[in-house]
Amino acid sequence: MAQSDDLAAENAKLKKRLRKLKKKLKQARNTAPAKTSGPAVSPLAPRDGFPVIPPLDGLRLSSFAAGVKYKDRPDVMLAELAPGSVIAGVFTRSSTRSAPVLDCEAKLAALAPVPEEGFAIIVNAGNSNAFTGHAGQATVDAVTGGLATLMDLPKGHVFSASTGVIGQPLAPEKITDAMAALKDGLAPDGWPGAARAIMTTDTFAKGAWAEVDLDGTPVRIGGFAKGSGMIAPDMATMLAYIFTDAAIAQPVLQDMLRAGVRTSFNAVTVDSDTSTSDTVMVGATGRAGNDPIISASGDTGVAFAEALHGVLKDLALQIVRDGEGATKLVEVRVTGAAHDADAEKVARAIADSPLVKTAIAGEDPNWGRIVMAVGKSGAAADRDLLNIRFGNILVAEKGWVAESYTEEAGAEYMRREELLIAVDMGLGHGQATVWTCDLTHQYITINADYRS
Repeated sequence: MAQSDDLAAENAKLKKRLRKLKKKLKQARNTAPAKTSGPAVSPLAPRDGFPVIPPLDGLRLSSFAAGVKYKDRPDVMLAELAPGSVIAGVFTRSSTRSAPVLDCEAKLAALAPVPEEGFAIIVNAGNSNAFTGHAGQATVDAVTGGLATLMDLPKGHVFSASTGVIGQPLAPEKITDAMAALKDGLAPDGWPGAARAIMTTDTFAKGAWAEVDLDGTPVRIGGFAKGSGMIAPDMATMLAYIFTDAAIAQPVLQDMLRAGVRTSFNAVTVDSDTSTSDTVMVGATGRAGNDPIISASGDTGVAFAEALHGVLKDLALQIVRDGEGATKLVEVRVTGAAHDADAEKVARAIADSPLVKTAIAGEDPNWGRIVMAVGKSGAAADRDLLNIRFGNILVAEKGWVAESYTEEAGAEYMRREELLIAVDMGLGHGQATVWTCDLTHQYITINADYRS
């Protein structure tokens, strides 16, 4: 009888606890924020949102909802650079690159200095105008030609870009019909709208800026980018536009951009896929009042190049932070390789490995997958010289797991939002760094529904 009474009392306690849990659940449901349309912002997004980028003398920006694909949101942006500006660009090396990319490359190659003329850049989201045959170039001609007439610019001074779905014809009138409104909306403070207008699967607009002192003259550099998936070296399905008020020679700016891209946009990967539309352009208005930069090796050239690289790297890392479905930002740092090329092979093999990336998503410190990636990379390697760390935690050395390593320490480290995987090959002085993110179920969800 006593046992029966004890069971009844325990049962009553359990029922009481269940009622309390149900009450708490109901309260949580009632106070939960309402769901909003569109993707949730990446948990790795900058906490302060889009930065306040100050105006640059000689630059105006605008955006407009043209309905290329998206409804009720800006999807075309326009940038206007004043007479006296110079422009530089770096593009994807994909063999199936888009009509806008081919057009930009041709125009840059043929560009002759015309100081009395400015430049214009027009970009649309929702359709990449890639793999669209001769119609693709016809659309580019209609868009850039129409804008050249409207803005009273030479056709060779009007550049375009498109991002979005591959293989679908892009109706030029959707963009040309919006040009008058875009021109009317040009303003020095149009940074946020322009950044949002070029987004596709991005969950947040990406911007960065810096100011550098060049012999007593303050020079500003600002820019924005888009990119979330199809991200791999040779850039990605990403666009980036950076502007500065510095006075700088065009060949020097071009060389600085090419060098800066190597260790920024070409050092990130989300999914190892390279897009047809990758574009990075820099425009310099020359209005800051500094002595023109005519060499990358002088003091002012070095200072400006460092500031430019800082903006490029900031934007590149924001793209990784917005990797489709990403919950972890991962730096893969390889040292001690036979040479830099081998270090890069190893870093990319680790950063692109689905097995490594899914282990990170599951917060599993499966260092064996890193060993696997090193081995498949094609780089020279010696098992007994290899050294692997998670942050400051020594994981493996001398051909085996480190005596000091514990699985608990590895698992605890993997719970962080930002991770470092460091591999020392023990063979030489080669080094490389690549940034990537984890691979989650959400990546599949986004890309399975991308065209619908």
